Amino acid sequence: MTNDQKNLIKSTVPILKSNGIDLTKHFYSRMFMHNPELKNVFNMGNQASGKQQNALAGAVLAYAEHIENPEVLIGVLKSIGNKHVSLNITPEQYDIVGLHLIASIKEVLGETADDKLIEAWTEAYNELAQIMISIENDMYQSTMNKTGGWKGWRKFVITDIIEESSEIKSFYLQPKDQKAIADYFPGQYISIKIFVPTLAHEQPRQYSLSSAYTEKHYRISVKREVSNDRLFEGIVSNEMHRKKTGDEVWVTAPSGVFYEEFIIQRPRIFISGGVGVTPLLSMLETNKNNLEKNNVVWLHSCRNEKVHAFKERINHLSDENSWLTTHIFYDNDEETTDKNVKKGRINLHEMKDDVLLENAKYYICGPDAFIKVQYNSLLELGIPKEDILYEEFGPQLLNFN
Repeated sequence: MTNDQKNLIKSTVPILKSNGIDLTKHFYSRMFMHNPELKNVFNMGNQASGKQQNALAGAVLAYAEHIENPEVLIGVLKSIGNKHVSLNITPEQYDIVGLHLIASIKEVLGETADDKLIEAWTEAYNELAQIMISIENDMYQSTMNKTGGWKGWRKFVITDIIEESSEIKSFYLQPKDQKAIADYFPGQYISIKIFVPTLAHEQPRQYSLSSAYTEKHYRISVKREVSNDRLFEGIVSNEMHRKKTGDEVWVTAPSGVFYEEFIIQRPRIFISGGVGVTPLLSMLETNKNNLEKNNVVWLHSCRNEKVHAFKERINHLSDENSWLTTHIFYDNDEETTDKNVKKGRINLHEMKDDVLLENAKYYICGPDAFIKVQYNSLLELGIPKEDILYEEFGPQLLNFN
């Protein structure tokens, strides 16, 4: 890009701040009208809620603000790239997105978008697309080079279903071709794609792997979301909860940037809300043989005992291992006889004697609002940003790091 083109991109920053959502709404509407096959690729629940439009608006704005040095966004781009790889996004699809994004800029900005501005944004998008395609190609190749690695969608069979709580079920998945499956870092996820009859097309979702790696199967644990009369709300999770053993689903290889290396000589603080327990359980089970010299403190919050998944498993690990300490919080504890459960929500300021361990690393997973509260509390307690990792389920809306 030329300096003049970069200046033109930067000149659109105020417009993106005030009208970015209008642009992305128009873009998605236009793209799905002309390329309805992409409804099989995009999470239509996030479209209906507006999360995807907000995430894209934020990404476009960030790119415009950092057009002089987009390398500063590499961490965010790698996270997005992982999601794209988990959905088997192709270079050809970048062409489709670019076509509709540039057309949307013309249509939304009107006379403001003269030929020079459109040329600048076309060049900017093409450069960004090439960066993303390169990042994702490296990820595809890395997975393909693994034993049992593969690219794209692969058919798996549900071999077992375990009810973990009143709203969470674990699904054990084995490849239909009975060949090897790729290993993964604890904390990573796989994408599941199923046909949804009420939509008449397929829908993908990402689910954290909830156990240590085994060569036999993958395990995911899915919370059945309440629909609240919204067409897309919880439509895939409810469809998954209707599945039976022997049913088939499409799966992509493990991906994700929220993970723990196999051996870290540091204390860990796990902070989870609801189904956010799943990637942290994978971390714990994977590293339990390497943790004897490293304390782990796990704070978990959920509504009540009925929805508390993996309670017995984590209690067993805590009872059997002196290096693990757990603190459980229920919004409503009236139905439990467990005296160790605390009523209310996690307040890290009140727990600082337990969580402020020297040289500790912090992992947060749960709903967006939960992550924000815990992340900001850790900062207030003096924890450096680089020692805090978090995983949000859905489009990337939080940009703390």
